[in-house]
Amino acid sequence: MKRFLLFFMVFWNYLFGNAAQPADWANRACYAQANVELMRHGADSSRVVMMGNSITEFWYELHPAFFTSNNLVGRGISGQVSSQMLARFRQDVINLKPRIVIINCGTNDIAENNGPYDEDITMDNIKSMTELALTHGIEVVLTSVLPCDEFCWNTSVKDVVTKIKHLNERIESYAAAFKSHQVHYLNYFPSMTLDGQSMNKHYTDDGVHPNSDGYDVMEIRLKEMLSQLNR
Repeated sequence: MKRFLLFFMVFWNYLFGNAAQPADWANRACYAQANVELMRHGADSSRVVMMGNSITEFWYELHPAFFTSNNLVGRGISGQVSSQMLARFRQDVINLKPRIVIINCGTNDIAENNGPYDEDITMDNIKSMTELALTHGIEVVLTSVLPCDEFCWNTSVKDVVTKIKHLNERIESYAAAFKSHQVHYLNYFPSMTLDGQSMNKHYTDDGVHPNSDGYDVMEIRLKEMLSQLNR
C-alpha cells in the first residue's frame, strides 16, 4: 500500500503541479524538521546526502536499512525536476555539512513534469548544484539517468531513449572535465538494462522506478563508488 501511495504522488504532481505554483514550489518544508533533528547531533565527516526525486525517495522507503548502515541521508522528493532540487539544495544538502552528495536528477525534466524539456537548462541546474557543493567542500557524485523508454504518466513525451542517452553523455563529460577529482560519475545505466533502452523488467514494476530487486543492483554500484571515495 505504501508503495502505491508513493507512486500515486508522481501522477498527482504531474497532473496538478503545473496548474498553479505554490509558495513552496520546491517543497523546502518536506525535510525541514528532519534537517533540524539531524543537525542537533552536529556535523558528521562521513555523512552522505542523496539528492533526488522519487527514485531516491522510494529507495529509502523500500530499503531504509541500507541508508542507515551506510550513513546515507535521503533527500528525494517525488516528481521533482532539477530546478526544484537546485532551489532546495542549500537547505537539504549544504546545511547538513555532508562529506559527499549524490545527485540523481533528469528523469522528471525529460518527462516534462514542469513544462517543456530543455537539456541545456537541466545541465545548468546540475552544474549549479555541483558548483555550490564544491564551494562548500562537498565531494560530488553525479549519477546517470536510469533507462526508460516511456513515462507512464506522460506518454506524449517522444524520443525518451535518445534524450536520456544525450543527457547521460553530457553529465558524464561534465564530471570527467574536473581535474580536482572532486566530481565523479556513477553510471547505473548498464546494470539496469538489457537492451540499452528500457529498464530490465525484473528490476521495475512500471518501467521507470526500480523495485526492490532493482535497488539491490543499484546498491552494489553505489557501494563500489563509496568504497573508492573512502580509500
